[in-house]
Amino acid sequence: MRAVIQRVSQASVTVDGEVVAVLDIPGTGTTCEHGLVVLVGVTHDDTTDDAVRLADKLWRLRILPGDERELSAADLGAPILVISQFTLYANTAKGRRPSWNAAAPGPVAEPLVDAVVEELRSFGATVATGRFGAHMHVSLVNDGPVTLILDTDRR
Repeated sequence: MRAVIQRVSQASVTVDGEVVAVLDIPGTGTTCEHGLVVLVGVTHDDTTDDAVRLADKLWRLRILPGDERELSAADLGAPILVISQFTLYANTAKGRRPSWNAAAPGPVAEPLVDAVVEELRSFGATVATGRFGAHMHVSLVNDGPVTLILDTDRR
């Protein structure tokens, strides 16, 4: 699995003119001023174990500002917006048209993205989601900017 993580001060997802998810940090009542937007891609050989490891890493990754050190979403109770994104497995090595062959098909990918969300929630995270397979408009304010790439590939 692959994830692009962005530290944000606000974010939302709109599908067909309907706002389906909002991560507006100042209005959430959380103890922090930041949250995370996480774009998640799944490839063919990913497993539920990969989803669990990815969720754990996301929850405990210390990229949120604290008084004296960087803190994690777990430390602060920061909300997380998870959005499926098969394009993270684009192959652009040849030509000008990306190949999507490395991206897992929907019936494989959707349960694994859902597993990431459920694992995060089992840790106590407040998680919003996009809509799997939909054409989404994602709006966010990246704070820092802070953007990281995580990959569960063990090779």
